[in-house]
Amino acid sequence: MSGFCRECLEDVPDRAARCPACGSPRLVRHGELDRLAIAHVDCDAFYANVEKRDAPALRDKPVIVGGRHRGVVLAACYVARIYGVRSAMPMFKALELCPDAVVVPPNMEKYVGVGREVRALMQALTPQVEPLSIDEAFLDLAGTEKLHGMPPALVLARFAQTVEKELGITVSAGLSYCKFLAKVASDLNKPRGFSVIGAQEAVFRFEALALAQSLRKLNLSFQDREQARHLARELIRRQKRGKTRGQKRRMVEGKKASRTNQVGVRMRFR
Repeated sequence: MSGFCRECLEDVPDRAARCPACGSPRLVRHGELDRLAIAHVDCDAFYANVEKRDAPALRDKPVIVGGRHRGVVLAACYVARIYGVRSAMPMFKALELCPDAVVVPPNMEKYVGVGREVRALMQALTPQVEPLSIDEAFLDLAGTEKLHGMPPALVLARFAQTVEKELGITVSAGLSYCKFLAKVASDLNKPRGFSVIGAQEAVFRFEALALAQSLRKLNLSFQDREQARHLARELIRRQKRGKTRGQKRRMVEGKKASRTNQVGVRMRFR
């Protein structure tokens, strides 16, 4: 299997722009789909999406979850994020950026309940679930093909559909051969994302991520593209000397002999 449709889960031809079975453009293609089994699932704008689910009138409005003027932003929906609102931002600043936002006080009891429902759906897929927070977790789907009758990639796509249909919220998923890159992948195409990082492009993806983060920290525009590229190359060259970044690079290259996967299994990197 080199590709499938995220809507109907049918295989798709290599060069098709849409699924021949259902017409959806939401396709996933990757040469290593059959060999990857470590997933990271993250609910999209979790608190805000739960509030939108429970109040359909808020569906198309910018929603911020948090205290009023003296509080901070706990979560912002993707409509609010268009205006620059981010989590942990002071509320007065968020309202300056998005004065039409609807501010909803947090209801942690409700969020915990929804989080447990998401967790239960994860544990129905595999016992190897490692929660990171109320709304995200790693899943080790290795060895579940016979149980589910499909490879881990399809199991993960079906899980995202189930969460959306049964719980009314959306998730983004990342699939790779290690937890570090699975988490990176889940953040690449939010919301409702499904991204794959295999061993072949791991180093390239890592360098591209470092480039994007470096430029973002410098707040550079791309008006002068040649200058931006030159600075980016120089930043990458200098950052390679850093210990932390070097350790991450060795992780994606698989140069560490072994590493304990906190999901509960011993993983060996090539």
